[in-house]
Amino acid sequence: MNERSETTTATPARNRAGTSFADALLAARRPLVMEVKLRDPHGNDLLGERTVTDLVTRYEQAGAPCLSVVTGRWFGGTTRLLRDVTAATTLPVLQKDFLTRPAQLEAAHAMGASAVLLTAALLPATSLTRLITHALGLGLTPFVEITDERELDALPRPQDCVIAVNNKDIRTRERDPGDLRRSLRLLPAVRAAGCRAPVSASAITDPHTAARLLDAGYAGLLVGTALMRTTDIDTWLTTLDTARTGVAA
Repeated sequence: MNERSETTTATPARNRAGTSFADALLAARRPLVMEVKLRDPHGNDLLGERTVTDLVTRYEQAGAPCLSVVTGRWFGGTTRLLRDVTAATTLPVLQKDFLTRPAQLEAAHAMGASAVLLTAALLPATSLTRLITHALGLGLTPFVEITDERELDALPRPQDCVIAVNNKDIRTRERDPGDLRRSLRLLPAVRAAGCRAPVSASAITDPHTAARLLDAGYAGLLVGTALMRTTDIDTWLTTLDTARTGVAA
């Protein structure tokens, strides 16, 4: 492994429009990471008759600040899906998979990703530290997924990471309905750790739930199945806007 990439931080990986993943999310009017995945946790097809390019184009038209691509085999993904998405968009892209080795981060960077998922529950603290450092050395945003406050304790450089609270249980392959109370409970600790871009991820099934989480103080949300299943994404997003306005009033 290149020693320099372990000890220095490169300029954050930027999309072709020149924006890093975290900055794109923080600057967005609707800070939704819109997700591309082929199957839901139960194996049901999500893409239907659409092509990947069709879906990416629709997300861009809807104002997505950045995208997530699920390459994990549980959801029918492959690294080819990441290549297809990064070829179809100028938006920053997150690779979602169980990444455990520096070589996987290097491959993600080579395929055009701007951010990589690192799952704290699956990685020893020393491995997580090494992978975060390596990701930053490549210019990638570490998108660190947690489910427990203790997973924040040994997290290096939280100010340079997106920290995402997963509302579902990876031990059940995310087939559970999810627990949004986890996001509400952990948000103060994520903020206190120094993260500038906390994200709530998974089990966000409707725009009213999304509004509640954003108004609670989340800088972004990762929404996958709900957006892929809706037949009218514009109405979904307009309802989100209205719900947020109603809460604020």
